Amino acid sequence: MASRYSHGVQRVLAKLEASINSENYYEAHQMYRTLYFRYLSQKKYSELLELLYNGSMLLLQHEQYASGADLGILFVNVLTQSETVPVQSFFEKITSLFSLMSPTSPEREVFVQSALKWSVKNTDYKTGHPDLHQKIAQVFWREKNYVMARQHFIHSRDGSGCAAMLVELHEQRGYMNEIDLFIAQAVLQYLCLQNKATAQEAFNSYTSRHPKINSGPPYLLPLLNFLFFLLKTIDSGKLAVFTVLCEQYQISLNRDPFYRQYLDKIGQLFFNIPPPRPRNQGLFGSLLQSFFNGLEDEDSDDEQRNTASTSHAAQELD
Repeated sequence: MASRYSHGVQRVLAKLEASINSENYYEAHQMYRTLYFRYLSQKKYSELLELLYNGSMLLLQHEQYASGADLGILFVNVLTQSETVPVQSFFEKITSLFSLMSPTSPEREVFVQSALKWSVKNTDYKTGHPDLHQKIAQVFWREKNYVMARQHFIHSRDGSGCAAMLVELHEQRGYMNEIDLFIAQAVLQYLCLQNKATAQEAFNSYTSRHPKINSGPPYLLPLLNFLFFLLKTIDSGKLAVFTVLCEQYQISLNRDPFYRQYLDKIGQLFFNIPPPRPRNQGLFGSLLQSFFNGLEDEDSDDEQRNTASTSHAAQELD
């Protein structure tokens, strides 16, 4: 019985090779799916992963975007069903497939969300492994999709890469008076995710890379000085210093209505300040609360909508 089944698989493999050689990609796609179900039933996960990855790459390289993405989604399904532990080698394969998929393909979003969901297996991460987020961010950056690149960078540990992308974005699309706004939102959002090390890296890299920022501290722009002192204050854990700092830079913080509520969250996380009592916060408050919920949610569409700032800097991102 097993021998006959194996012979059947070999027959399908032979037909698959013939379809590829004759550039009959539709038929090849169907053969791949047939083999998917047969290998899956036999739990031949290793062979199946190799087959689906190679098949997806081949179809995508020949601009068969829907079929290639379909095999990519099956590839992630096998990673999930086989309970494969997330490792860098699979992150690289996922990124290779993702980079070849059409940016306008709806299957691409399904693929990346499935991959991020798989990547949290046996980890404490809730919205996807930061290393996979970083690789996906780099792909979006190369495509000049700054909105999505920024979103994935915020969930990564690559503060330097995020800063380099923000410098490029500001130079291409920002106004001179927005230099500090671009990095401020990123630093505050990293801190809201309790990712202080990456917030520090992003700040240091942005202020050293940006050609319009003079060496500091102190900086000519008050908001940059605030961020510098905020990061230092978090290290000290001194609530009184944090309170005075926010009061001293109130004028700069009033430039974006979300900053105050970011800082409320940062106060809770790093200085044990109790959360404010619930009240009718209006539209801005509701939007920001949704943002904080979105930081712990795997729905990237909600995250993208709710992290948007009302400042012109964020409008450029949108």
